[in-house]
Amino acid sequence: IVLNLVWSVASETVTEVCENSERGDTGCVGDEKENIYSEESNKPSFDVLVYTVATNETDGFQRYIDSVKRFGIEPSVLGRGEKWKGGDMRRPGGGWKINLLKTALKQYDGDNEKIVLFTDAYDVMFLGQLSEIVRRFKATGAKVGKNRVFQLALNIQCGSRCRFLNSGIYMGYIKQIRNLLNKAEIENTADDQLYFTEAYLDKNFREANGIQLDHLSNIFQNMFGVSESLVIKTVENKDAGAEKFYLKNSETNTEPLIIHGNGLSKLNLNYLSNYLPDGVWNSVDGCVACKSGQISLDAVKPDRWPTVYLSVFVQMNTPFLEAFFQKIHKLEYPKNKIHLFVYNTIKYHASLINTFVETHGTEYLSVKQIKPEDGTTEWAARDLSLDQCLAKNCDLYFAVDSVAHLDNPFALKLLIEQNRTVVAPMLVRPGKAWSNFWGSLTKDGFYARSNDYMDIVHDLKKGLWNVPFINGAYLVNATLLKKYDRLQLTYNRQNVDADMAFCRNLRDLDVFMYVSNRVEFGHLINADTYDITRAEPDMYQIFDNEQDWEEAFIHADYPENLNPEKKALQPCPDVYWFPIVTERFCKSLINMMENFGKWSAGKNEDERLEGGYEAVPTRDIHMNQVGWDSHWLYFLQKYVRPIQEYIFTGYFHDPPKSLMNFVVRYDLVNESEHALSQVKYKPDEQPSLRPHHDSSTYTINIALNRAGEDYEGGGCRFIRYNCSVTSTQMGWMLMHPGRLTHYHEGLLVTKGIRYIMVSFVDP
Repeated sequence: IVLNLVWSVASETVTEVCENSERGDTGCVGDEKENIYSEESNKPSFDVLVYTVATNETDGFQRYIDSVKRFGIEPSVLGRGEKWKGGDMRRPGGGWKINLLKTALKQYDGDNEKIVLFTDAYDVMFLGQLSEIVRRFKATGAKVGKNRVFQLALNIQCGSRCRFLNSGIYMGYIKQIRNLLNKAEIENTADDQLYFTEAYLDKNFREANGIQLDHLSNIFQNMFGVSESLVIKTVENKDAGAEKFYLKNSETNTEPLIIHGNGLSKLNLNYLSNYLPDGVWNSVDGCVACKSGQISLDAVKPDRWPTVYLSVFVQMNTPFLEAFFQKIHKLEYPKNKIHLFVYNTIKYHASLINTFVETHGTEYLSVKQIKPEDGTTEWAARDLSLDQCLAKNCDLYFAVDSVAHLDNPFALKLLIEQNRTVVAPMLVRPGKAWSNFWGSLTKDGFYARSNDYMDIVHDLKKGLWNVPFINGAYLVNATLLKKYDRLQLTYNRQNVDADMAFCRNLRDLDVFMYVSNRVEFGHLINADTYDITRAEPDMYQIFDNEQDWEEAFIHADYPENLNPEKKALQPCPDVYWFPIVTERFCKSLINMMENFGKWSAGKNEDERLEGGYEAVPTRDIHMNQVGWDSHWLYFLQKYVRPIQEYIFTGYFHDPPKSLMNFVVRYDLVNESEHALSQVKYKPDEQPSLRPHHDSSTYTINIALNRAGEDYEGGGCRFIRYNCSVTSTQMGWMLMHPGRLTHYHEGLLVTKGIRYIMVSFVDP
């Protein structure tokens, strides 16, 4: 009989090139020995009885089943569908498992030839073939009696270096197993670990039955307490095929075939299961195991699709919230299969959210809204949404926070088809490593970085990953909500945030949390610097949320400006015309200026300027007056400079500089910075601008409102060419050379107000 000791796992992956070695059967390409980690060569053995105990089909049980199926092993599952009788699983107990196995083996009375292998189910994985497990078992060299090897193997557990025997895995000939199980009577709720320990400490009984402990983890690997000793080894394929993974105990130099991650080592077992047993994931085929259990909604009519309770949470000042709700609305899923729950604590966003609900609420199956004035705490609102899901008899619960942008309209459908108890789409702040999941945890339950975290968030590894923490957006199968009440599955836990509380409770319930980056689902917003005291706070997010800023404010046709197959519009000689910003940009910039309200007087004397004098005065506001100077400089570099380099071939100046001069008032900060202004033409204030040259290498001029609608007249006349541009388009940019050639004037505005954004670049 061989018993198991308890070890632990390291979240470490080591790569080695497959070459001739003394390691034995490693699965190396070209190795003539049998690959003990592959499924192809495994042959089921009717002389080996494999047992486990599982009352519920949990995520851990499914992982166990997947691992044994990988190697063609067919275990007998005891206690299936029954109520657990082994006592409190958080405390010593488990005697029921011994009694179940005793009963199961009665049918083999008189048969002494078979080998029995018992393992736990929820926290156990098989990593190799049953034939190799048996071979190693027989090679343990226990005592011989009557020309037959009588032995029994037990697993050991390392607290202070392997002081504890573990009852989660044991193996032996059926006669010795019977002797072990029948040594004494045991209550269902009694401690099975104590039972096996006392049996092992009985010297006469131990020697009579050939009981050994697997000290070296040659067969069994308990993961508790030795996390630093276990590594995932990678064997590269010489022919550029898929690499292979196996587990190695670096302290004992062994490659265990069954691993047991009980207690605090369960999270480490979850990490290992992303790569083991070999074949669940590799860099060539990707996530092979992801396909297991998948469903296809397209196989049924949409009216039979699952009912979803979609819970949206707005609990912080959030940039680009309008776009967030647009993406929620655009999810490709029947709205008559969605109940909508909206929780908002932010008064600033109340109007936008109310408008969304009023406009689209009737499209959904139902709508429930919690407003800032209700004073509901976050955890209470989240718990309420779980209860509401059950009350509406939902099939799935989908939580989405306001910082989680689901850019992929099929995100919800894809998550449903993945068919996991809890699954999240991977969302990352663009260009950063900040995501909506943690790869590992510290001992006190806070963030820790797993070895593969950076590879996953940067999409170097794609798959479905078992992780200890998710937030932002995730899908929960409602069977979980029906199974556990709000005392067990809640967002309320002392001294931790709601999302941490929920994930902690899921971990305590042994519910797996998966995050998927199999496809692009969306991204996270960075709300850290969002300042709602600004008139247009989204406009200031060009640095922290550039992707969303560009989506909101850069013209959809901007990329065509750089299309070599497309000829640039040229209304006058060397005057080019491009779409560059959206109407929202224009309206937001006007609102920024009007809200600030301190328009210059249009006189030569201007205290904003160094020297206090403006030769060609305008009524304007400088960008630095509204704190947007650096943002505009970046705009010039990112969006204007590429067009300039494309049009004015041979001129390169990165980053561009700009000094306002003559046409608009300017603020000369220093030689390396610029002065920019928004010009406001109003008939009763300043309806036109006299002829002048710009003190610039080139000038840009963006129309911020509509000619013929918001104002009449206006435009720009290039005097030397006797050519005028009058029908300017909102959001379009005029670009022309500055000094010397393009002598021009601002034409008379006869009605309304005209707004333009002007910058004189590289004076």
